[in-house]
Amino acid sequence: MKFKFRAHDTFFIRKGWLNKGMRNVQNDPQVFMGVNGNPMDILGIGANMVKALRYWLQAVGLTEEPPAGRKVQNFTNFGIVVYENDPYFEEMGTLWLLHYKLATNKTDATAWYYFFNEFKLSEFTRDDFVVQLNNYIRINDDEVSEHSLEGDYNCIINTYVPRIKSNPEKVQPESNIDCPLGELGLIDIANKKEKIYKKTTPKKDTLHPLILLAVIVDQAAGQREIKISAIQNNTCNAGKVFNLDIITLTNLLYKIELMGYIKVVRTAGLDVVRIEREVDFLECVREYYRAINN
Repeated sequence: MKFKFRAHDTFFIRKGWLNKGMRNVQNDPQVFMGVNGNPMDILGIGANMVKALRYWLQAVGLTEEPPAGRKVQNFTNFGIVVYENDPYFEEMGTLWLLHYKLATNKTDATAWYYFFNEFKLSEFTRDDFVVQLNNYIRINDDEVSEHSLEGDYNCIINTYVPRIKSNPEKVQPESNIDCPLGELGLIDIANKKEKIYKKTTPKKDTLHPLILLAVIVDQAAGQREIKISAIQNNTCNAGKVFNLDIITLTNLLYKIELMGYIKVVRTAGLDVVRIEREVDFLECVREYYRAINN
């Protein structure tokens, strides 16, 4: 298993970056290679930020590059649907989907995958995370410098904790330095002085039922019947990546049931979800955009 750490060069996703990246990739799939001009001039950001943006577009599943040959970036099918419907990345559902792609990207965003899927502590410090991630990497026969792991930890915190919470005195109203994923409310400060953070359950109604359905069918991989416990506890499934408790998850499942996509079966010792309408991940994403535009 190949892992990747600190590929973001300490730069988390800034507001406006993904639109800028997608727009320029659409104009020139080799924009990051500098074939047709200096990418710093074209993108209007520094050299390290160019590297970070190139990485982030792929880490959140919007673009892909071939493993060998010419380094061109092309939109993924997911990237096409998102860019057609929400080019400025303003909808909450879009942010949830980007987060899902990131938190399940074990190869390119290993620390994110580990944090949401394997890391058991609900309250934690940097040391807690780095020590446990280090053990995980060693079990998988790899070795990574502590400096890289600390860089990833800081980037995770900056991704999900808005600066108005962590550094209110340093925030300018016109600043776009925050990461859009901070709106999801997945990490909060437990003790500012001690630098203790905590995982938090999303606020009511911030997660659209169709986004949850997209994740469920993606993880079901063709199965028509899924245990509710699997949705909550399996790695890469909704409960893990969205920090859902059983009450929030159950409420959302009943909303999806009312929409006619699934049947929640909780009788005769069963606790399962039956998929009633055949849809795949991208169809759910398209359906979400149709629903919010109506």
